[in-house]
Amino acid sequence: MKNKNNINTPIYIYNFNSKLIYSAKFTANKENIFYKFQDISTKIIINKLIDISQNKNGGFVKYHWNKNKKNIKKTSYALSYDLWEWTIIADVYLEDMKKLLKIKENEYDEKISNYILQILSLSIMLILYSLFLYRNITTLIVSDVKAIGNYFKEYQKTGSHNSFNKIKFGEFKVVANFGKDMFINIKDKNNILQNLNKHLEDKVNEKTQELTSLIDSQKQFLKNSVHEINTPLSIIQTNIDLLRRHIPNNKYVTNIENGSKIIQNIYDSLSFLIKKDKVIYLKEYINFSSYLKTRIDFFQEIAKANLLNLKFNINEDIYIKFNIIQLQRIIDNNLSNAIKYSNAKSTIYIHLNYYKKDRVEFYVKTNSSKIESKEEIFNGYYRENSSRGGFGLGLKIVKDICDENFVRITLYSTKKETKFIYRFKINEDTIT
Repeated sequence: MKNKNNINTPIYIYNFNSKLIYSAKFTANKENIFYKFQDISTKIIINKLIDISQNKNGGFVKYHWNKNKKNIKKTSYALSYDLWEWTIIADVYLEDMKKLLKIKENEYDEKISNYILQILSLSIMLILYSLFLYRNITTLIVSDVKAIGNYFKEYQKTGSHNSFNKIKFGEFKVVANFGKDMFINIKDKNNILQNLNKHLEDKVNEKTQELTSLIDSQKQFLKNSVHEINTPLSIIQTNIDLLRRHIPNNKYVTNIENGSKIIQNIYDSLSFLIKKDKVIYLKEYINFSSYLKTRIDFFQEIAKANLLNLKFNINEDIYIKFNIIQLQRIIDNNLSNAIKYSNAKSTIYIHLNYYKKDRVEFYVKTNSSKIESKEEIFNGYYRENSSRGGFGLGLKIVKDICDENFVRITLYSTKKETKFIYRFKINEDTIT
């Protein structure tokens, strides 16, 4: 709905299970289409509003919202109707609030201008009229005009009414009362605006503290998880080696080993993510060719288990100056993603060769679905195909490493194939 100043105030009704009951734009008989197309952040906001609405007096939630393809600030007030288990939400865009405040400010400016104009007009009329009156009347009028001015100044500074009794003419007293009412209204509106700003600042600070605490908790959880995974993973790998001695060719042992390798790759990525800002990754000359072959051997059985074939073309004795841990993350994340997203019974092509004089080209090509969002694929927690699982962190880690080491990334993707290309400088002396 809209108020007289054309400020949008949308109303929504949800039940406590996050189902849309009523909206100005969407109705419940459309199979809740509004809720189905919400993204993760919108669901979180709705859940927060439902939770806070169940407080005694409801509550406010401040967040960002896309409006006309713009990311703007927005505040929603939510209040529950417990009898029906409903949450009623009223939205206010801060952008619209600013417009409303600007409108009110212009209105009061116009009123002040009108009052001043009235006072000046009346003063001019009285001055002209005083030319036809006796000197004593002129003196009284001038005295009252001064008294009105003094009254305005006194009331504005101290709120006192002492100067009001010095005004002799009743018409001037009316003008003085108009001025007093104007000052009172302005003062009241200023108090309302100050209280509103303070409330918004308190809410912003509260939510900022909650978000900071949540981020710290997530970091600590990730750190603890990596620490807890390390011990059982070592036990599993040790026992796989022992089983291999007693049962050399057993498909069940192979399946267990493939699973442990996948866990090991995830563990390495999470461990790198935790340590990357705390460790200086020194560089050394690495035989890229030999190291790439060892990583292909690591993933060979996993590829076979997924009905995939690894085919590689690796030029011998290619050396680069790089950090071995960072190089492993680039190789492993690309091979892992290739196995995860390739079409069944297809071939994964791995290539390593010189590119021009001072660079080395490494690429992984797969027969897989087209990547639609090439700009977002390297963003953290983004997954184009959520049905394949994963955290959406692998390519984000790869992108960060490549940016730090001036490795150029090129991505080609069509309906038939996808190709990730990495071009390394042979002698990059930057220490990340």
